[in-house]
Amino acid sequence: MTKVLVVDDEISISSAVAYALRREGYTVETAGDGQEALERVESFDPDVMVLDVMMPKLSGYDVCRKLEERQRPAILLLTVKDDIVDKVLGLELGADDYMTKPFDMREIIARVKALSRRSRTPEAAGKQAPEQHVIRISGLTMNLLNRTIHVEGKPLELTPKEFDLMALLARNPERVYSREALLEQVWDMDFAGGTRTVDIHVQRLRKKLGNQHDVIQTVYGIGYKSTEIPS
Repeated sequence: MTKVLVVDDEISISSAVAYALRREGYTVETAGDGQEALERVESFDPDVMVLDVMMPKLSGYDVCRKLEERQRPAILLLTVKDDIVDKVLGLELGADDYMTKPFDMREIIARVKALSRRSRTPEAAGKQAPEQHVIRISGLTMNLLNRTIHVEGKPLELTPKEFDLMALLARNPERVYSREALLEQVWDMDFAGGTRTVDIHVQRLRKKLGNQHDVIQTVYGIGYKSTEIPS
């Protein structure tokens, strides 16, 4: 069962979101500030975190900074700000999705469902033949079953959306994906952050890939593709 951590210093909001998600069948816990959120991540190990930005002790941005990649759940940020700079900052810090307050409860449930579907990817991969969930391209080896990636034999830590994006591109080398197609297939829905979301995740991926960053190629005016790098 998917576990969701709802973090907001306004009890009325966290309680309402938690109630709505529990009715959808999720296991839900709440936290009232950023410090408590980090403690709950350790003890509860959520698959998805609905995280308010403006909070006492530690902001949502601070929480994103402090979370280690290996324990980072999929993150949906909530904020009263609707400035593109704030959205970009949240995405650059590793958030997977972004919503502004006030929000429709039906939309927040849809966003959590989209993120939780990605967290269950390993279960679906387990139904495949052993080699079907292993992707090899250039110096990368991705295991879709346990969601691990190795670059030139060394493990690489990716956020959930970074992994999903890299897996989609690597599964279909040389296929060109528009930014809109990547949003639809990786984020499962029209995302308020727009195609800038894709660019930010690609930039982060390339930085983490190091010497293998050229495995993700820009197709100018269209989008991105993966390709074999000549050895």
